[in-house]
Amino acid sequence: MQNTYLTSLIFAFLTTLSAATTAAPSIKPEPPTPITTQMTQSEQSTKVNLNAADAETLRRDLFGIGAAKASAIIAYRESNGPFMAVDELLEVKGIGKALLEKNRGRLEIK
Repeated sequence: MQNTYLTSLIFAFLTTLSAATTAAPSIKPEPPTPITTQMTQSEQSTKVNLNAADAETLRRDLFGIGAAKASAIIAYRESNGPFMAVDELLEVKGIGKALLEKNRGRLEIK
């Protein structure tokens, strides 16, 4: 009986020790950084030239611009000549004031 008691005590001790070491990680994980912090300075300051950007660049670098709207911007530029102002983007079908304002800081005319 004493041997069973000692074996049970040792088993309980080892089980507790094992659970304590696996339950608590020894290194604290770093808190996630905001996505704006993860973006590099060059990504934040990159501007899209409306008169030189291809459809893929427009789609990738502008908010709310998919393949169809990027193609419409290129078609407008080809038929009407280069953009003279960022606000001229409102002439493109599918581009409204809200979309223009969302992207105004990312656009430039050269």
